[in-house]
Amino acid sequence: MAAIDPVYTVASTATGGGRDGQVVSQPGRVDLDMRPPTEMGGSGEGANPEELFSAGYASCFLGALRATAKQAGAQVPDEATVTVTVGIGKDDADGGFALVATIETYLPGLDEAKAKELAEGAHAFCPYSKATKGNIEHNITVRV
Repeated sequence: MAAIDPVYTVASTATGGGRDGQVVSQPGRVDLDMRPPTEMGGSGEGANPEELFSAGYASCFLGALRATAKQAGAQVPDEATVTVTVGIGKDDADGGFALVATIETYLPGLDEAKAKELAEGAHAFCPYSKATKGNIEHNITVRV
Protein backbone atom coordinates (compact mmCIF):
# COMPACT_ATOMS: atom_id res chain seq x y z
CA MET A 1 0.00 0.00 0.00
CA ALA A 2 1.29 3.45 -0.91
CA ALA A 3 2.05 5.94 1.83
CA ILE A 4 -0.39 8.81 2.07
CA ASP A 5 0.77 12.33 2.86
CA PRO A 6 -2.45 14.03 4.01
CA VAL A 7 -3.09 17.56 2.79
CA TYR A 8 -5.95 17.94 5.29
CA THR A 9 -6.87 16.21 8.51
CA VAL A 10 -9.80 16.64 10.86
CA ALA A 11 -10.74 15.07 14.16
CA SER A 12 -14.16 14.53 15.68
CA THR A 13 -14.96 13.43 19.21
CA ALA A 14 -17.96 11.37 20.27
CA THR A 15 -19.22 11.54 23.85
CA GLY A 16 -22.08 9.92 25.71
CA GLY A 17 -23.29 6.61 24.39
CA GLY A 18 -21.82 6.82 20.88
CA ARG A 19 -24.96 6.31 18.83
CA ASP A 20 -26.86 7.96 21.67
CA GLY A 21 -24.65 10.93 22.56
CA GLN A 22 -22.98 13.83 20.82
CA VAL A 23 -20.32 14.27 18.17
CA VAL A 24 -18.29 17.43 17.62
CA SER A 25 -15.66 18.06 14.97
CA GLN A 26 -12.44 19.78 15.97
CA PRO A 27 -13.24 22.94 13.95
CA GLY A 28 -16.76 22.92 15.46
CA ARG A 29 -18.66 22.99 12.16
CA VAL A 30 -20.18 19.63 13.04
CA ASP A 31 -21.82 19.63 16.48
CA LEU A 32 -24.64 17.13 16.55
CA ASP A 33 -26.80 15.19 18.93
CA MET A 34 -26.66 11.55 17.91
CA ARG A 35 -29.63 9.21 18.34
CA PRO A 36 -30.29 5.77 16.91
CA PRO A 37 -32.97 5.73 14.21
CA THR A 38 -36.39 4.44 15.21
CA GLU A 39 -35.75 1.33 13.07
CA MET A 40 -32.95 0.45 15.49
CA GLY A 41 -34.96 1.14 18.63
CA GLY A 42 -33.95 4.77 19.09
CA SER A 43 -35.85 8.02 19.20
CA GLY A 44 -34.64 9.13 15.76
CA GLU A 45 -34.42 12.67 17.11
CA GLY A 46 -30.78 13.23 16.18
CA ALA A 47 -28.30 12.41 13.49
CA ASN A 48 -26.81 8.93 13.17
CA PRO A 49 -23.52 7.58 11.81
CA GLU A 50 -25.11 6.24 8.62
CA GLU A 51 -26.63 9.64 7.87
CA LEU A 52 -23.25 11.34 8.27
CA PHE A 53 -21.51 8.67 6.19
CA SER A 54 -24.04 8.97 3.35
CA ALA A 55 -23.66 12.78 3.31
CA GLY A 56 -19.87 12.62 3.18
CA TYR A 57 -19.86 9.85 0.59
CA ALA A 58 -22.33 11.66 -1.69
CA SER A 59 -20.39 14.92 -1.70
CA CYS A 60 -17.05 13.16 -2.17
CA PHE A 61 -18.39 10.99 -5.00
CA LEU A 62 -19.79 14.01 -6.88
CA GLY A 63 -16.40 15.68 -6.59
CA ALA A 64 -14.73 12.51 -7.88
CA LEU A 65 -17.24 12.36 -10.73
CA ARG A 66 -16.41 15.91 -11.79
CA ALA A 67 -12.64 15.32 -11.47
CA THR A 68 -12.58 12.07 -13.47
CA ALA A 69 -14.88 13.52 -16.14
CA LYS A 70 -12.56 16.50 -16.55
CA GLN A 71 -9.56 14.17 -16.89
CA ALA A 72 -11.47 12.27 -19.59
CA GLY A 73 -12.37 15.46 -21.44
CA ALA A 74 -16.07 15.11 -20.59
CA GLN A 75 -18.45 17.62 -19.07
CA VAL A 76 -20.64 16.84 -16.05
CA PRO A 77 -23.80 18.93 -16.23
CA ASP A 78 -24.34 21.54 -13.49
CA GLU A 79 -27.60 19.76 -12.60
CA ALA A 80 -25.80 16.48 -11.87
CA THR A 81 -26.46 14.91 -8.49
CA VAL A 82 -25.21 11.97 -6.48
CA THR A 83 -27.40 10.32 -3.87
CA VAL A 84 -25.78 7.76 -1.60
CA THR A 85 -28.15 5.57 0.37
CA VAL A 86 -26.47 3.77 3.26
CA GLY A 87 -28.11 0.80 4.90
CA ILE A 88 -27.13 -1.02 8.06
CA GLY A 89 -28.18 -4.54 8.97
CA LYS A 90 -27.14 -7.75 10.64
CA ASP A 91 -23.94 -9.32 9.35
CA ASP A 92 -24.50 -13.08 9.27
CA ALA A 93 -20.74 -13.67 9.08
CA ASP A 94 -20.04 -12.51 12.63
CA GLY A 95 -23.39 -11.63 14.19
CA GLY A 96 -22.56 -7.92 14.21
CA PHE A 97 -23.68 -5.27 11.78
CA ALA A 98 -22.56 -4.33 8.27
CA LEU A 99 -23.21 -1.55 5.78
CA VAL A 100 -24.38 -1.44 2.19
CA ALA A 101 -24.20 1.60 -0.08
CA THR A 102 -26.25 2.42 -3.15
CA ILE A 103 -24.77 5.21 -5.24
CA GLU A 104 -27.22 6.83 -7.64
CA THR A 105 -25.81 9.29 -10.14
CA TYR A 106 -28.05 11.65 -12.10
CA LEU A 107 -26.32 12.94 -15.22
CA PRO A 108 -28.96 14.68 -17.35
CA GLY A 109 -28.15 15.17 -21.00
CA LEU A 110 -25.52 12.44 -21.22
CA ASP A 111 -26.06 9.17 -23.02
CA GLU A 112 -26.38 6.21 -20.69
CA ALA A 113 -23.14 4.49 -21.76
CA LYS A 114 -21.07 7.63 -21.13
CA ALA A 115 -22.83 8.21 -17.79
CA LYS A 116 -22.05 4.64 -16.68
CA GLU A 117 -18.42 5.04 -17.75
CA LEU A 118 -18.10 8.26 -15.75
CA ALA A 119 -19.77 6.73 -12.67
CA GLU A 120 -17.45 3.72 -12.75
CA GLY A 121 -14.44 6.03 -13.13
CA ALA A 122 -15.60 8.09 -10.15
CA HIS A 123 -16.07 4.90 -8.11
CA ALA A 124 -12.47 3.90 -8.83
CA PHE A 125 -11.22 7.40 -7.92
CA CYS A 126 -13.36 8.39 -4.91
CA PRO A 127 -11.55 8.05 -1.55
CA TYR A 128 -14.76 6.82 0.13
CA SER A 129 -15.16 4.10 -2.51
CA LYS A 130 -11.52 3.14 -2.12
CA ALA A 131 -11.81 3.01 1.67
CA THR A 132 -14.84 0.73 1.55
CA LYS A 133 -13.82 -1.45 -1.40
CA GLY A 134 -14.10 -5.08 -0.39
CA ASN A 135 -15.59 -4.06 2.96
CA ILE A 136 -19.16 -3.20 2.03
CA GLU A 137 -21.47 -3.99 -0.86
CA HIS A 138 -21.75 -1.16 -3.40
CA ASN A 139 -24.51 -0.79 -5.97
CA ILE A 140 -24.12 1.94 -8.57
CA THR A 141 -27.04 3.13 -10.64
CA VAL A 142 -27.14 5.83 -13.31
CA ARG A 143 -30.02 8.05 -14.37
CA VAL A 144 -29.76 10.32 -17.38
